[in-house]
Amino acid sequence: MAADKDKLAWDFSFPGIEGGTIDFAAFKGRVLLVANTASFCGYTYQYEALQKLYDARKSAGLVVIGVPSQDFNQESADNKTVKDFCETRFGIDFPMTGLAHVRGAQAAPFYAWVNSQRLWHPNWNFNKVLIGRDGRILGTFGSSDEPNGAALTKAIDQALAAAV
Repeated sequence: MAADKDKLAWDFSFPGIEGGTIDFAAFKGRVLLVANTASFCGYTYQYEALQKLYDARKSAGLVVIGVPSQDFNQESADNKTVKDFCETRFGIDFPMTGLAHVRGAQAAPFYAWVNSQRLWHPNWNFNKVLIGRDGRILGTFGSSDEPNGAALTKAIDQALAAAV
């Protein structure tokens, strides 16, 4: 874990939903909002607000990243089905990773790092991790923290206003 203390979000990547890699280093200097997602959850409607948030603030430096996960048994079984659902139902065009584990022993390295830093892991779908322009974790948010809600909006605005 000592090595984890020296890491930043920029040290991690995920397989992309369409293949290739989503390398967080490509987003250095931007603010990331990483949300674990699911297609068949009571919070799935948050995709719409996440897309609106991305559209409204991407020019200011915000990148929303969706991480579909089957950890709570509410996601499709393959990347193509997830991608098609997100695009046709919600018009999602922010970066989406391939299906990934977000908790437990099989957690993707990014989520293992968040847990090592904050003793936090997603306890349900649509939990969010806010990463500052410096690559450090600024906050973690639960499913009930709406993308357009006061707590998350304030944290994102503060993060976007901060210098690198």
